[in-house]
Amino acid sequence: METLFKNTEERMQKTVNVLTAEYSQLRAGRANAAVLDKIRVDYYGTPTPINQMAAISISEARILTIQPWDKSTIQSIEKAIQASDIGINPQNDGVSIRLIFPQLTEERRKELSKDIRKMAEDSRVAIRSIRRDAIEKAKKMEKNSEITEDDLDDCEKEIQDYTDKYIKEIDKISADKEKEIMSI
Repeated sequence: METLFKNTEERMQKTVNVLTAEYSQLRAGRANAAVLDKIRVDYYGTPTPINQMAAISISEARILTIQPWDKSTIQSIEKAIQASDIGINPQNDGVSIRLIFPQLTEERRKELSKDIRKMAEDSRVAIRSIRRDAIEKAKKMEKNSEITEDDLDDCEKEIQDYTDKYIKEIDKISADKEKEIMSI
């Protein structure tokens, strides 16, 4: 029974962590190194994350500076950024690459806000799916006489408590992110 609760809570926490990671990669008009996390550069035949090839810093609120440790890789990094879907053109000065994040328009803010709400809803659906799986396992345990009917009721209540807790957390995270986007 304890392993069921532990497993359920871990899966729900992972769902929240994935949502937080997705939100950190949203391009929100402010320089954020997380937008580079998914980009891989061909470094001597090996797809390598940019943060393992260069120092990444935020020089101003909307400017991200990438300084490769190996200057010969600057072209490869620039091409990888251009081929990615972040929608920012890199500026290469031969020593470093600068990414200038454009100011968000009202239309883009509303679009991002919709994306935030959709990601949150997808996460809530995932949480409910985890709840359903856990309750089915508990019912199976009751059917196999591993737990009593009262234990099943307690188990369902406990699982519902986890569900409520994580959905509340998702709501708070998405509201904070939406507020951040709308105030930039």
